[in-house]
Amino acid sequence: MDRFSEQIGKESNDDYLNKKKCMWVNGPVIVGAGPSGLATAACLREQGVPSIILEKANCIASLWQRRTYNRLKLHLPKQFCELPRMPFPEEFPTYPSKKQFIEYLQSYAAEFGLKPMFNQCVQSAKYDETCGLWRVITKTCVDRFAVPREFEYICRWLIVATGENAEPVIPDIVGMEKFEGQIIHACKYKNGAGYEGKKVLVVGCGNSGMEVSLDLSNHNANPSMVVRSQVHVLPREMFGKSTFGIAMALMRWIPLWLVDRLLLCIAWLMLGDTGRYGLERPKTGPIELKNVAGKTPVLDVGALKKIRSGHIKVVPAVKCFTAHGAQFGDGSEGQFDAVVLSTGYKSNVPCWLEIILKLELKF
Repeated sequence: MDRFSEQIGKESNDDYLNKKKCMWVNGPVIVGAGPSGLATAACLREQGVPSIILEKANCIASLWQRRTYNRLKLHLPKQFCELPRMPFPEEFPTYPSKKQFIEYLQSYAAEFGLKPMFNQCVQSAKYDETCGLWRVITKTCVDRFAVPREFEYICRWLIVATGENAEPVIPDIVGMEKFEGQIIHACKYKNGAGYEGKKVLVVGCGNSGMEVSLDLSNHNANPSMVVRSQVHVLPREMFGKSTFGIAMALMRWIPLWLVDRLLLCIAWLMLGDTGRYGLERPKTGPIELKNVAGKTPVLDVGALKKIRSGHIKVVPAVKCFTAHGAQFGDGSEGQFDAVVLSTGYKSNVPCWLEIILKLELKF
């Protein structure tokens, strides 16, 4: 990988544009330079297995660096989030900040000599059955005025490490085009400094929706949070210990359903009946729901207190937007200056990974 990078650096722009690059990779191609991609490459390197990391952005952990709000911290204690072979610095707090986590990932890449190929946007990845190899085609563009450059990487193994949060999910809500205020996805939200005194509708009640609403309230905005479905809200810590850590420890000894029952009992004692505030709990327990549906419980870091006090309002699903606000499913209406869509992300892998499924026909 290093020799290939040096070769690119020595070539003139004309040579670079006129040649179609094709490279044999003596090891796996890893798509994604986030925590998973870095950890995979580091473990392979320790075993003497070379690899190449392809990253569409110009930095590692682009989701953390570019698409997260400033107040973000790890929701889980650092011991559950550290990468293989390198713990977090001892001086880091239990829940490292966004800045600290990025610094940790950068130090991790430096420690293991990981040098991703940046600005490499995968266009397609297809397994060639004839030769038993993967053909990965990328396009790169250093800036918006440059001509895209095409590369083809040929390898025996392909590792997809792009995560589930590659692309923001933008809901199609009736009347969005009529709304005269600002509408942004949470990936563009940094802090509430510019929203002081404004009425802001936050669509979504997951961890991001809760934290964006909390941040807006802390900056003297007037947030209203849309709760479209049932949600589990748990305290981040129970009895001074991480809720997640307690759950993992209990699951070693007792069945999952009983762990869920215990978590909900403690949550009720600590938080009370969240349904009173418009946050109805699902019938399925929080850990089981995560396992079967992938829906992560909300770990409360202060938003529930703001909801109780009325500084964060809870509203039902949006039926449609109007020029100056929104109409909700229960028939009520509200006026808003801005909207933040905390509606999550989705994987972009289906757009470029080509898999041919063989159907075995029996007669």
